[in-house]
Amino acid sequence: MGLVVQKFGGTSVGNVERIKHVASRVIETVKNGDQVVVVVSAMGKSTDELVSLAKDITENPSKREMDMLLSTGEQVTIALLTMALQAQGHEAISLTGWQAGIKTEDCHSNARIQKFENETIGNHLDSGKIVIVAGFQGVTESGEITTLGRGGSDTTAVALAAGLKADRCDIFTDVTGVFTTDPRVVKSARKLSSISYDEMLELANLGAGVLHPRAVEFAKNYQVKLTVRSSMVEEEGTMIEEEVSMEENLVVRGLAFESNVTKISVCGMPNQICGLSNLFTTLATNNINVDIIIQNVIDSENTNISFSILSERLAETVEVLENNREELKFQEILHDTGLAKVSIVGSGMISNPGVAGQMFKALADQGILVKMVSTSEIKVSTVIDQSEMVKAVETLHQEFQLDKVKVSV
Repeated sequence: MGLVVQKFGGTSVGNVERIKHVASRVIETVKNGDQVVVVVSAMGKSTDELVSLAKDITENPSKREMDMLLSTGEQVTIALLTMALQAQGHEAISLTGWQAGIKTEDCHSNARIQKFENETIGNHLDSGKIVIVAGFQGVTESGEITTLGRGGSDTTAVALAAGLKADRCDIFTDVTGVFTTDPRVVKSARKLSSISYDEMLELANLGAGVLHPRAVEFAKNYQVKLTVRSSMVEEEGTMIEEEVSMEENLVVRGLAFESNVTKISVCGMPNQICGLSNLFTTLATNNINVDIIIQNVIDSENTNISFSILSERLAETVEVLENNREELKFQEILHDTGLAKVSIVGSGMISNPGVAGQMFKALADQGILVKMVSTSEIKVSTVIDQSEMVKAVETLHQEFQLDKVKVSV
């Protein structure tokens, strides 16, 4: 007998018929002799509907109350799925995140899991029950309900798999696996049979929506066997693992892109050794994540620092900076909206020089202006005008011959 953690996303449980279908998939696994823990998201667009309700009340709802509101979405799904399993003669029980023992940091709307107390789930499994757990949520040591941010159900599933020492963790979604890029945007995208933790983590951090970055991080840290597969069709998915063979000898294995990016420039800061530290510590203290960073030294006394953020955090970021103007001693804040980030990812870059140059030339040949650049050993990210995003992705997908990858089935 093995232990399997399965996660089903919002599309997979979008209505009653789909919930019944998920119940059938779970029962198939049970019939194979495995114990099963199932993590589910809120049904379909219900989280968006809850957000809309809150906005009808106030444009600036408190993060604590938003967590109270949004955590109810998953609670609906776990109860309905448990009923569906019970109706087919199987013992099952639903647990909210806090009932399941998921403890988080004291941070509303984007909390991190700090520990998992597995006794409750373990007892239910030992008694022969299928355990259905609400994703996306947990509780602080002081008893405050928290949510894990968009896509947090992935993180819940992998954290449970790690804590329970599960044999594997299957992420069921509305796609059949991890593709070279989003197949809804690039029709020639191909499914990969496998991808490394590091490559998947980069892609997830860079905007690929198939997996939450923290989920991949958990999987890597605890060596969780992780597979992304379809909840709708019976088909092999994509394995995320430590080492993978170079599929088709690819140097670049995937493309990620993200719209609604804003470039913020903090101009006229004192050119002091502690300048960068002061600026980004201030932003981090206020839970503002920044991405690409560029420093442009004007002279011996002044420097300009630019960084990218998601556009939805623009007003909040400017407010934080203005509130700390006296300490940071900058002259003005400029921002450039309507941008997008396009990135290439591949572990083959480490041993193949010239990939960045090939990327920049391909974009330049299409008349696409690069405004910011960030690199690591296995990725190159560029910030460009959002209006050029799709053309850039299609160009790079073809440039690095990702459209020629043998289709994985």
